[in-house]
Amino acid sequence: MNDIFNTTKAANEIQYFFSQANAFRSLVILLLSITIAYYSSKYLARAIIKLAQVVSTHSDKESNEEKHIRLRQIETYLSVAVAGVRAVVVAVVAYVTWWLLNPNASSSGVAAIGASAAFIVFAGQSLGMILRDVTAGATMIIEHWFNVGDYVKIEPFMDVTGVVERFTLRSTKLRSLNGEIIWVHNQQIQSVHVTPRGIRTMAVDVFVSDRELGEKTLKEIIKAVPAGPALLAKPLRIKSTERWSDDLWRITVLGYTAPGREWLIEKFFVNAIKNVDEGVRAKSKRVFIYEPITRFADPVADKKFLRAIRANKHD
Repeated sequence: MNDIFNTTKAANEIQYFFSQANAFRSLVILLLSITIAYYSSKYLARAIIKLAQVVSTHSDKESNEEKHIRLRQIETYLSVAVAGVRAVVVAVVAYVTWWLLNPNASSSGVAAIGASAAFIVFAGQSLGMILRDVTAGATMIIEHWFNVGDYVKIEPFMDVTGVVERFTLRSTKLRSLNGEIIWVHNQQIQSVHVTPRGIRTMAVDVFVSDRELGEKTLKEIIKAVPAGPALLAKPLRIKSTERWSDDLWRITVLGYTAPGREWLIEKFFVNAIKNVDEGVRAKSKRVFIYEPITRFADPVADKKFLRAIRANKHD
């Protein structure tokens, strides 16, 4: 009986202690609030990130281009939601903490003045920069500048390029081809170069007098060009062979490279073609009659330029 009485008395004393304004009570509430806000935002963010990873996996496996883009957009929105959820959790916990520490906040003029002064200082130093980032980030999201998983180059910086790993209202996280992680404030982004499908399409035109010998030689050279996700997205292939005259054929080789790896085609592949006839002066004895011609061959860009050329014909 005494134990029950002592327990009830201790509980009443604890309740009375925390119901009265004192420094220790305020400290305990503050520490509990920080702990709750930290772990709540942490685990909610983890849940959203795991969901984004699931979406990312489906996006990488999706063969339909429209569905692929839609999944990329969902992944982008989930990335933005991480920061939003954290902000909401912190705001709710901060409000509850303020209410517990100041149950009669309406009559606390001094506290209101102090909070106003703190807010003015904070707004002057930090809030302005944050709002500029958020405004820029919201604009880019609304206008669909890019999505998570896109390969981009950011202006006005010369060497800021990479795959978008994370995109929030405040900042953008990139991973470059050499593995570096780059963080950029959204307000610093003036323009963005987005590489469609994350690859550059290039074509090499070569001219031969013997079609069979030319194709056989090209296939041997193609085998020596390394392929991989950060090299050639797909092995080089002979796209077409066109007869220009009785003793002249044009063979077009098509390749897809990761951005920044164009040298594999422009230099390595082209130099290998040139080396075949190195030292052979007589044109009739050469495998390749003229020097190779390298060009970009993106099908969408070709259609857009074809439309522009047709428009110019009417001028």
